Amino acid sequence: MCGIFGIITNDKSSLSTTELKSVVNKLFKLSESRGKEAAGVAFLYKDSIDVFKAPVMASELINSKSYNKLFTERFNGSKSLADTVAVIGHSRLVTNGNEDIHNNNQPVLKNGMACIHNGIIVNDKELWKKFSDLKREYDIDTEIILALIAKFRKENYSLPDSVKASFKHIYGATSIAVILDNSDDLILATNNGSLYISYNENQDCLIFASEKYILNEVLEETKLISMLGKFTTSNVLPGTFYLVNLKDLKLSKYLLDENYVWPEERSKSNGASIKRNINEVQPDISYEKNLSEINKKFSPYNPGHASFLLKVNLKEINSLRRCTKCILPETFPFIKFDEKGVCNLCNSYSRINYKGQQALEEIIAPYRSKDGTPDCMMTFSGGRDSSYAIHYVKTVLKMNPLAFTYDWGMVTDIARRNISRMCGKLGIEHILLSADIRTKRKNIRKNVLAWLKKPSLGTIPLFMAGDKQFFYFANKLQKQMGLKLLIFSFNPLEQTNFKVGFCGINELGSLDKEKHYNLSLINKMKLITYYGKEYLLNPSYVNSSVWDTLFAYFSYYMISQKYLTLYDFIKWDEDLVNKTLIEEYDWETATDLKSTWRIGDGTASFYNYIYHRVAGFSEFDTFRSNQIREGYLSRDCAIENINDINSPRGESIKGYCDTIGIDFESTIKRINQIPTLYRN
Repeated sequence: MCGIFGIITNDKSSLSTTELKSVVNKLFKLSESRGKEAAGVAFLYKDSIDVFKAPVMASELINSKSYNKLFTERFNGSKSLADTVAVIGHSRLVTNGNEDIHNNNQPVLKNGMACIHNGIIVNDKELWKKFSDLKREYDIDTEIILALIAKFRKENYSLPDSVKASFKHIYGATSIAVILDNSDDLILATNNGSLYISYNENQDCLIFASEKYILNEVLEETKLISMLGKFTTSNVLPGTFYLVNLKDLKLSKYLLDENYVWPEERSKSNGASIKRNINEVQPDISYEKNLSEINKKFSPYNPGHASFLLKVNLKEINSLRRCTKCILPETFPFIKFDEKGVCNLCNSYSRINYKGQQALEEIIAPYRSKDGTPDCMMTFSGGRDSSYAIHYVKTVLKMNPLAFTYDWGMVTDIARRNISRMCGKLGIEHILLSADIRTKRKNIRKNVLAWLKKPSLGTIPLFMAGDKQFFYFANKLQKQMGLKLLIFSFNPLEQTNFKVGFCGINELGSLDKEKHYNLSLINKMKLITYYGKEYLLNPSYVNSSVWDTLFAYFSYYMISQKYLTLYDFIKWDEDLVNKTLIEEYDWETATDLKSTWRIGDGTASFYNYIYHRVAGFSEFDTFRSNQIREGYLSRDCAIENINDINSPRGESIKGYCDTIGIDFESTIKRINQIPTLYRN
């Protein structure tokens, strides 16, 4: 989920201290795309390991005085490197462990080790309970890796066996680099392949990063090749790790799932005589407290209080006239009923004509790689449809996908953990591009507060505008990676045309078309006109989020998209999807929702509460109605469970408000004042 990187040079290298710093800075800047909430570096030189980290973006950290001292004081002003130097760095996307608590940021220090970690260990709590002799000091999941490695080394495991044994217990995508205070070996390990190394022909310099593209850019834009000769870049394959000797930079390769050696056959670590000091350099950076600080003033979630605030008049909603075939109510935009009470959506609906697996196999055949390298790119939100799609492409089609996630700040923790589960078990390289999450959440807050001044169902999509850039970045990353096949996992049953319907745009006729996320040209212009009018009527929308919203519109509607949609070929089976994910991957579900749909989207509980309360239906009604039309679900069954699924998700809504920094109670009270579409 984060960006990890590093460079190692020995005393044979002709690299200067200035050039070394230039390379590290470049690695920091390129890795920042994977996480912008914190950054840190561990610097090994001679008998010391210096660590510097702070809850700021990498581009800010490398301009700090403390960081720059590492490249002056440690070398005593020398221009040349007189000994081995190892620098490992981290650009963080916070997944657990508040970044305002210093020890939660990376590199993480424990038991004489400095570790940088990309991924999420989803069973860390269970492991702390299982190994009760280990002492937990931090909130971050990375700590358990260091605790386990130290435990096994203490039990006389060799360093390679300690790494193997530790990975045997962890679950979730994990790529690490570790410097030790008593060993001349640096650990580089991954269970999903999100790690690349470049090694020069003189064998005096090695660099590594989370992405091949980052290494290629560093080699192209710095003087490394002209100074040190040709570099060869390779993937650290899933389930593989290296020990890099810091003296001669020789690599010893191991498999994580090799058989373990019994204690009496293990070789003792030969690094016991080495002892380096680990020093922490105190941050000299002043930074704006993030939203987690703001959220501290809000009261904790109270289920009873939330149920009192979150009011939905089910009696009135259930008395709405609904289609006699599906369950859409009379408040649905542009809906009409015939003499039998059947709506125009049902009457004009054409069932999905699935093209079949054979047609899919014929299309993907030319792209299939023969050497196990990535042969396609898949967008991966962490929701159930994209999770099952990753499973299907890897295990059924036998392709080697590269998974891509755009994290705009509203990807839920459940989604992130499920991504880690899937990629770790399947051995899939995962590239996550992170927005400036603090800025994104500020933009959401500004738009929500503006909306609350003059609520309109048509402008609710402004809350989600920040995620639409994933189309732009998917195209960009596909080109960077040189992959010709892009696979999306849009579910055709999930079309939500009613959102533009509340803007006065009738797109109901596109329900049976393979358009997914698109509008006709004339309707794109109507949408611009509608939002322009809303902005004039409510000047509060004119804030710093405007440019982000325009970029979202451009990415969503204007960029040419060329992709294959998996569910155009294979039938979507809800029971099969849920069974596969939960039983084979221990896929995590929400505690406040019986359905597995929309649990990866942090905004869904909030806007669906508004739609349901004000209009009498939500996305769930449209989804169930499409299932009815396809013959997957009976109307009676849909009616039976829709009120339960539409029940307000108090915990999730409270979490949404806290995340973007708005008061839960006053927000819900304001929403409850909005006149409903069904009240006389």
